[in-house]
Amino acid sequence: MANIETLFVTRLYRAELASRGPGKRLLDELMQACVSVASDDLAGQAWCEANAYKGYTSYASLSDLPWRSPAFADLTLAIDPHVAEFAKSTDMDLGRRRLVVDSIWINVLEPGGHHGAHIHPHSVVSGTYYVEVPEGASAIRFEDPRLPMQMAAPPRRARAARDQQTFVSVAPKAGTLLLWESWLRHEVPVNTAETERISVSFNYRME
Repeated sequence: MANIETLFVTRLYRAELASRGPGKRLLDELMQACVSVASDDLAGQAWCEANAYKGYTSYASLSDLPWRSPAFADLTLAIDPHVAEFAKSTDMDLGRRRLVVDSIWINVLEPGGHHGAHIHPHSVVSGTYYVEVPEGASAIRFEDPRLPMQMAAPPRRARAARDQQTFVSVAPKAGTLLLWESWLRHEVPVNTAETERISVSFNYRME
């Protein structure tokens, strides 16, 4: 009798952080903080214009968001236990070391904007917390990490099971937290909403 098992599982962690009072207050505070920082960060605005980024990101201009606004420091504290739980679920052997936030930045994606496929080098766990997700906003799309080695492999059926698909799209909502291992390639397709999609992304490294 034949036996088929699943090897090399890629895990995606999802939690809804705005379902209770404190989480809802944090979401509101982050919304105000993101809008305020985006409005004041002239260097970030200039970088986005120079690099044809349709919207705003603080990735290339600010490295001190938790210092600038308590909302980002509170977000980090809220995320920490989820990162620890995710690391445990993937059987990461950290020894006496731990995962600590390395960088955190704002993303404001205007209608028609997108973010090309990429990974997050030099990090262990990456993720995004979604602040504003209007109707029609683009989902985040993850790529099968085996794709470059598949060579002559035929495409998957249109109705393939989720764990057999080459690309998997995940539609978040305001308050959603997503975590994944930093080597997992992902992208944000064109934002087809009529308003901005706002999120906060981050990396955790081993210390």
